[in-house]
Amino acid sequence: MKLRCALCLPGGGLTGALYQVGALAALEDGIEGIDGQAFSLYLGHSTGATVAAAIAGGIPIDRIYRALLDPVDNFFPLERGHVFHIDLGEWQRTLGTGFVALRHAFLHLASRDPIAPEEPSHLALWEQIERLYDSLPAGVFALDRYERFLAEFFGRRSIPNTFRAMPRRLRIPAHDIDSGERVLFGSPGYEDVSVSEACAASLALPPFFSPVRVGDHHYIDGGLGQVAHVDVAEDTGADLAIVVNPMVPVSTQNRAVPTGHGVRDSVRDKGALWVFNQAMRVSAHARLHQDVAAVRAAGNMEVLVLEPEPTDALLFLHNPANLRARRAILEYAYRTTRERIAQWLDKHRDVADRMGFTAA
Repeated sequence: MKLRCALCLPGGGLTGALYQVGALAALEDGIEGIDGQAFSLYLGHSTGATVAAAIAGGIPIDRIYRALLDPVDNFFPLERGHVFHIDLGEWQRTLGTGFVALRHAFLHLASRDPIAPEEPSHLALWEQIERLYDSLPAGVFALDRYERFLAEFFGRRSIPNTFRAMPRRLRIPAHDIDSGERVLFGSPGYEDVSVSEACAASLALPPFFSPVRVGDHHYIDGGLGQVAHVDVAEDTGADLAIVVNPMVPVSTQNRAVPTGHGVRDSVRDKGALWVFNQAMRVSAHARLHQDVAAVRAAGNMEVLVLEPEPTDALLFLHNPANLRARRAILEYAYRTTRERIAQWLDKHRDVADRMGFTAA
């Protein structure tokens, strides 16, 4: 009986997607028995959802790798404006409700009896300021342009934009913001959502992106709970799940840290967004390996995790919009994965033998 292997692609931003593409290309070139078009399940969230959808839709991983490596290849012509598009509707709501909240606050404070106030002035002021919390935008950027870009890309490359028409089983997790529950787009009850909508919904990480509305529900990032969702692969009867995880904590070890204002000594010098990014990496890495340990302990499925070394992840500190940095990340992922294939196979010899994996 042929054993079934699932592919799990957690999110990790654009640099994470580049790492996954390079690593997958190396696995396919370096291991006999791994075929990007032969997985029993393709599972991805956030940026990993787009990579998973493209491969599940029939695009060879080598084609994606070569397209991203060549700056003149317009196979996947993603631009910053497709992702970082200000959510004007949300900011209009913020201005409107904020004005009403401020007006209400001034009227309330002006009508208070200064001789016999019901509460101290500073407490009354903070009570009114708190009204503004509900006026803050639900997200800075909207993902509607990204969703349209994906729909057009799928159409041009003959990738089905419906889960039912996908030639291979695809699942994209997200979370319903009003219930907190995980939703698996592509599973029964959620297979009528377009793949491009599911990819956008799974990418909506607060507070950067506004929740994505699909039907009557709003959804946010699929990696806020579980990271690789290996339980989904287990439930579908997979014997092995290969997780390509780019989200490892960055370890600088006194090496130079590139920043927009020159070379510095610490990730702290890259500012709040990268401090937040590092915190997300620490949390995601710990949760992933807890989930993997639990699945392995159950004994129903083996899980192999492919990820960069923490010191290697220093490369992710470079701006992926820079073509040289993008090429460096892709080539690094491919090169290091190829170099580690023999070690990877030896470490998991029993699994490799059962799956029929051998070095090419």
